[in-house]
Amino acid sequence: MENLYELFYAKLDETPTSFMRYLHDRINWNNRMIAILGERGVGKTTLILQKIKQDGIEHTLYFGADNVYFAQHSLFDTANEFYRKGGQRLYIDEIHKYPSWSMELKMIYDYCPQLQVVITGSSILDLYKGIADLSRRVISYTLAGLSFREFLAMTKGIDLPPVTFEEILRHKVTFPTGERPLALFDDYLKTGYYPFWNETDYATRLNNVINQTVENDIPSYAKMNIATSRKLKQLLFIISQSVPFKPNYTEIGAAMECDRGTVADLAYYMDKARLTMSLRHQDDGMKNYGKPEKLYLGNTNLIYALSEGKPEVGNLRETFFLSQMQVNQEVYASKAADFLINGKTFEVGGKNKNKKQIAEVKDAFVVKDDIEYGYENTIPLWHFGMGY
Repeated sequence: MENLYELFYAKLDETPTSFMRYLHDRINWNNRMIAILGERGVGKTTLILQKIKQDGIEHTLYFGADNVYFAQHSLFDTANEFYRKGGQRLYIDEIHKYPSWSMELKMIYDYCPQLQVVITGSSILDLYKGIADLSRRVISYTLAGLSFREFLAMTKGIDLPPVTFEEILRHKVTFPTGERPLALFDDYLKTGYYPFWNETDYATRLNNVINQTVENDIPSYAKMNIATSRKLKQLLFIISQSVPFKPNYTEIGAAMECDRGTVADLAYYMDKARLTMSLRHQDDGMKNYGKPEKLYLGNTNLIYALSEGKPEVGNLRETFFLSQMQVNQEVYASKAADFLINGKTFEVGGKNKNKKQIAEVKDAFVVKDDIEYGYENTIPLWHFGMGY
């Protein structure tokens, strides 16, 4: 086990603590078993290593479940040995890469009663399945990508407090004097969702995230073949070109040379893997669960990556709004405009967008791109990126 400690300390030394993600303060770290979910690349590993630095390394061990050490040792035996020697906090990264992880976590929970365990994993689909088996034992949290607010803090040192949904509607978003938010907002839309925004090979890393998900995570979970992964990429490209995308599975199936049921399955898996977002009407219930009103890519950076640098601007605006707002709110399709949140209607557009479409709608707002300040029921789009 000595090698695990050496790798742990080396990784800890490389972990910055100058900026902490929003989820850090939302987690109840006193729970016995915690799972941190989230798509690839959003910063789950950094989050738990920062927590360790904050608490100190005494009685603590961190390791990745993909370590070669586990070719000869079981997860349960390692945790049990650590526990018998006085271990109190165990952090396991990439848990889905250990074959029987959910079964052995049950054993750890039952036979190491004073041991706290925190797990993360990049294959969300596998985690959903395994955590369902753990049910009453584990408390799950989901880490989203960077908000526009977090991006400002990381890139420019502009550290602003998060604002509530109600504060956004009341124009309570502030910005430092002399700073111009719109240029920074444009940067965020292109390269700001993932914490590796400052890497010189950002585009390559982002494409790796996409490829790992469609070539490994989804096919492995759904027992699909390589040909199906190509269909996933094809569907992603179609969505990236949309204005936005209102799915007609029969037409898409014809274009992709597969049946509508296959298209529906692919859309479901991509949604669960966070590559896409589904938008439904609030009163749909289960009757229309198989087919959303609209499909969006999971964030605006994916649109730029998949649309060859020529994204449809309306798609960008709506994708940003939905990706930011769904972290704290339930967001639904509006029958009168674009979105419905807590009984309030939102129509998203450019700076010349008028109020005609929502003129007769109660509690309705126009959300405009390319404006810095709001007035009455008109709100700048970038304000909706300040909520977490």
